[in-house]
Amino acid sequence: MSLANVSILDGNTFFVSDHRGDVEGIAGEETGLFHHDTRFLSRWVLSVNGLRPNVLSIDDFQYYATQFFCAVTTGTIYVNSHLSVIRQREITDGFSERITLENHANEPMDIAVEIDVAADFADLFEVKDKLSKKGELYSRVEDDRLVLGYRRERFVRETWISATGSAKLSERGLSFRLQLPAHGTWTTAIDVRAVNQVRRARATAGAGPATRPSNQGRVESVQKWMDSAPKLISGWGTLEETYRRSLLDLAALRFASPLTPGHVMPAAGLPWFMAMFGRDSLITSFQALPFEPDLARTTLRTLAALQARHLDPFRDAEPGKILHELRLGEMTAFEDRPHSPYYGAADSTPLFLVLLDEYHRWTGDDAFVRGLEREVRGAVRWIDEHGDRDRDGYIEYERRNEKTGLENQCWKDSWDSIVFSNGELAPTPRATCELQGYAYDAKVRTARLARELFGDEGWAAKLEREAADLKRRFNRDFWITGRQFFALALDGQKRQVDSLTSNIGHLLWSGIADADKAAACVRHLMSPALFSGWGVRTMAEGERSYNPIGYHVGAVWPHDTAFIAWGLRRYGYRNEAARVARAVLEAAEYFKNRLPEAFAGYAREQTRFPVEYPTACSPQAWASGAPLMILRALLGLDVENDRLIVDPAIPHPIERLELLDIPGPWGRADAFGRAHFDVAA
Repeated sequence: MSLANVSILDGNTFFVSDHRGDVEGIAGEETGLFHHDTRFLSRWVLSVNGLRPNVLSIDDFQYYATQFFCAVTTGTIYVNSHLSVIRQREITDGFSERITLENHANEPMDIAVEIDVAADFADLFEVKDKLSKKGELYSRVEDDRLVLGYRRERFVRETWISATGSAKLSERGLSFRLQLPAHGTWTTAIDVRAVNQVRRARATAGAGPATRPSNQGRVESVQKWMDSAPKLISGWGTLEETYRRSLLDLAALRFASPLTPGHVMPAAGLPWFMAMFGRDSLITSFQALPFEPDLARTTLRTLAALQARHLDPFRDAEPGKILHELRLGEMTAFEDRPHSPYYGAADSTPLFLVLLDEYHRWTGDDAFVRGLEREVRGAVRWIDEHGDRDRDGYIEYERRNEKTGLENQCWKDSWDSIVFSNGELAPTPRATCELQGYAYDAKVRTARLARELFGDEGWAAKLEREAADLKRRFNRDFWITGRQFFALALDGQKRQVDSLTSNIGHLLWSGIADADKAAACVRHLMSPALFSGWGVRTMAEGERSYNPIGYHVGAVWPHDTAFIAWGLRRYGYRNEAARVARAVLEAAEYFKNRLPEAFAGYAREQTRFPVEYPTACSPQAWASGAPLMILRALLGLDVENDRLIVDPAIPHPIERLELLDIPGPWGRADAFGRAHFDVAA
């Protein structure tokens, strides 16, 4: 049992509690009931006879439901507890909770059950940034339910709470008074509903819970999801469990695309990022392509529909650009934040083109890709025009919205991630190295689509010339001769930002690095400065800004290492790829086979286990996709002329690896490999 927070989620709704199942309402904590980026419950605390039950065990094997097994104890040794408390919770468009008390004594008990309740209706940005509300909170008891509400002009949200078992309702919560017979059982069922459209909900209130998600429907959905994925057989049990956990977490993070009914795409992660993200959904869909290709199709269709058509500085929108983030809360509605949607990402547009080509290679879906030709041409124009602000041939970014826009618009989007080796922040605009790699890969891939699907040989040849020229110039302008690696970025004054970071590994994934320079980058990636023994650090130990618990300046991100592993394979470094792949998989075992968003960059020799990062999202989409990318790297899975290519490079202790029923243009195919070499930790 862990004392960490416990989460249940489904689509745009999630509930995060402490290990007791309670939400204490402590300012700044991310616990509570959240629905469409608003917190509908900020306090939910159970007491029995004035005592908080102590948790004995937690059953959280289903992402949408959990059970807390508790006992009411006095803390006195050798005095038995005679009262069990079982809390069964399931997510809906709010949640339902069944509380059961069991009297194990030979005498009846007089019992008082209370649940303290409050709702602050904080926008997720207000929770994250500790901001105050601007509207009016209210509460009342009406009919058989407690109503907690919030109003700011026409923006109205309410939480409706009702219960069985002769509940007494007040503006503070629910209470029950009962006598529990000897060896007797008592149960109440509590229904909590998050209401976005209050008038419509009141008009249809009679429909009640019958119209809400069913547990059986979720079971069937998850089973269908798991059955559709390839089957993994391995000689290393932890790998099979990590694979299963990854698939289940991706299932948990699915949400219905508003533009493609009946289809789902991945949200970015719990708790802060249960929303549509361009970069995160694109990367996760890329990782999942050999396993669950429909994620990519929905992601591409949705992002294409929301591609920017006009210049909008408030939202950092430019024609052809793919969005960064879409939010639905109060701060977005009143334009206190620009996320409706917000386009402050310089990498989502080239990654859109990369994923589209990869999707076609893995599915052969000609009609779908042809249907996106307009969006493809718009994305390429963005790379050449708005992406390249000063016409030097490189993508660079600088926020148009100085008040609320992101300062860094690459995947390392924290404020302090793009720094010189002396710790100095790089001035904007910034042209980070991996952006150029993504642009190179996007043009190479789009050239293939132009030639084979769009019937435009002239455009294909032009794209190939531009890609070749970009590669030549990049290897000249970004290479730091004295330190023998590529610069993290060119800053606003075209100076090389000379910190050694994991970004050089993305240059191997995209293929932009010349072979001789790639060899030097590999030596750095596998050196103790970058390779912690559990994965590749985001910044090398020894750099002035290095911090093993720094978000993008020293922590290890599993998805980052997974793409580096594939890049190593691309350039022929099979042993090195297997080494970092094994390291990440071994780290997963310490996290109960669920890789977090990031973990600390401490050296393996120092800690002997991977150290948790204090605020990492878990589950998080591209961390959940990382083991899938690792499997692809280990088996060397690729596609050529509608045929599955398998080129295994598998280290001990995996021994054997079988991935059965891999979907593609071939229908279903199998991949096999056996361990044939050892790698150091």
